[in-house]
Amino acid sequence: MKKGGWLMKKGYILWLLISVISLPVVAQNIIYSNLKELMVQDGDTLAVLRVEKRSRSQILLTGGADYRITAGNDESMCRQLKKRCFAVRTSEGDLFINCRKLRYKKMRFGAWYAPAVQLGKNIYFCAMPLGSVIGGTFAEEDDVKLGGNVGDALAASSLVTKRVCYELNGETGKIDFVGKEKMAQLLEKHPDWKKAYLTKDSQEAKHTFKYLQMLCGEQQKE
Repeated sequence: MKKGGWLMKKGYILWLLISVISLPVVAQNIIYSNLKELMVQDGDTLAVLRVEKRSRSQILLTGGADYRITAGNDESMCRQLKKRCFAVRTSEGDLFINCRKLRYKKMRFGAWYAPAVQLGKNIYFCAMPLGSVIGGTFAEEDDVKLGGNVGDALAASSLVTKRVCYELNGETGKIDFVGKEKMAQLLEKHPDWKKAYLTKDSQEAKHTFKYLQMLCGEQQKE
């Protein structure tokens, strides 16, 4: 082969390599089977993932968390998402945790998914406060969901719009309530945020969770 031809071929191969490297990375939906997979970011990709905000009436009647997540027309995967999947991360980067697998003290959070963020080695999520604020552990996979009984759901109806935040320890699986003291610690490096949070004087998720999201955004910049 002539030298000119070899150089041309080499240049073409180099151009192909650069083109491949320059291709944009397409974000994917990811599902996690357990807490360990979530913490090490080792999940399986899923082509179709639909996130649906549940209505207040749906939550009143059947209990559970705020979001229903499905895999479109794939019934088998839909069942897996509902009963076996631990968490999902959408292609937009939003994290949701399956409340079916969680228990706080002796109370269950119910089926479906709650919005969540990961800060360091812990996961923070907001859900209906159906138990004491003292201690908590993982529920077993076969635990019966909370709120299947209409009477129980109606008894908790006054709390439907009063979500609070919880901390899931990524190493132990222990769940704790996120109150003012805990949030003040998390916001220690951001005095302006801390002052604004404490001034509001509210522990509801609609107030607390936005600061957790802000902390998550700062973490991603590091």
